[in-house]
Amino acid sequence: MGDVTRLLLTGATGFVGRAVLAQARAQGLEVVAVTRGTPPAAWTEAGVIPCCADLADPAAIPVLRAALRGVGAVIHCAAHLGSDEGAVTAATTLGTRHLLAAMAGQSARLVLVSSIAVYDYTKLAPGGTVTEATPLEQPDTARDAYVAGKLRQEAMCRDAGHPLWILRPGAIFGEGRTWNAHLGVSLGPLLIAMGQGGELPLAHVDHVARRLVRAAGIAPQGVEVLNLVDADRPDRARFLRAHRLSGWPRLVLPLPWPVVLPVARLLAPLGPRLPGLLREAVLRARILPLRYDARALVRRLGPLDQPRFEALMAAALKEGAA
Repeated sequence: MGDVTRLLLTGATGFVGRAVLAQARAQGLEVVAVTRGTPPAAWTEAGVIPCCADLADPAAIPVLRAALRGVGAVIHCAAHLGSDEGAVTAATTLGTRHLLAAMAGQSARLVLVSSIAVYDYTKLAPGGTVTEATPLEQPDTARDAYVAGKLRQEAMCRDAGHPLWILRPGAIFGEGRTWNAHLGVSLGPLLIAMGQGGELPLAHVDHVARRLVRAAGIAPQGVEVLNLVDADRPDRARFLRAHRLSGWPRLVLPLPWPVVLPVARLLAPLGPRLPGLLREAVLRARILPLRYDARALVRRLGPLDQPRFEALMAAALKEGAA
């Protein structure tokens, strides 16, 4: 971890935040763990320093400023995962603004957890490759509030002037979260599968946590951006074979995305009132058959020993059922 012995972690009780906290403690790092509510009982162990603050509230700024003393790096996981505009504004936009205000004048580097969703998938053709150089959407015209919030979050962090890692995970999975929106539409035991080929941009939550903690210990060269995806990325058919160990889906109805695309274009005047996969930008972002380039990730943060996808999914399903 180089010169970093203490981290500040936002979103510490979330899906990714819990994994980051466990990974940082396994490496012997002290963690200032930020939470809105009562800290979990497990945080009473040595090395976890609770910090109670609602990032959406300006009153969090002095609390965070005090908590940042002695911190070498901040891992910013806190954000709203849905597309509710008000919730995104509070948790993602205001939360980031207040964190950055608290960090003003501090020497800590910043590791931002963004999302691979920020790319403009309408600029890609089937079979194309997503890299860190793929064009981004624009906040004012983004396909949904989540993507707009992530883009604004990235821009704020860039403008703040801290040494900055922007890490963009793909579809994060693990115990308690094994499904993702890149497969199609689920209706009870039925999956309407709109995609066939292409890789799924999967990233196991433990791999994401290890990458985030590793980045916190490496000084970025100004602002550095990396996509976080696993080395073994299954196609959709392989994913479904592995996930069926859970008993779901029981039935799969293929509906190729090129068949849905003309319908989405016809209904485009209805705009955001349409369900996600009936909007062209969303359909392309989730279903377009693509590849994902992880060479920059390995070059900057090094390789990780990673089990095959099937072993990771089987373990996640077993732990989730326990």
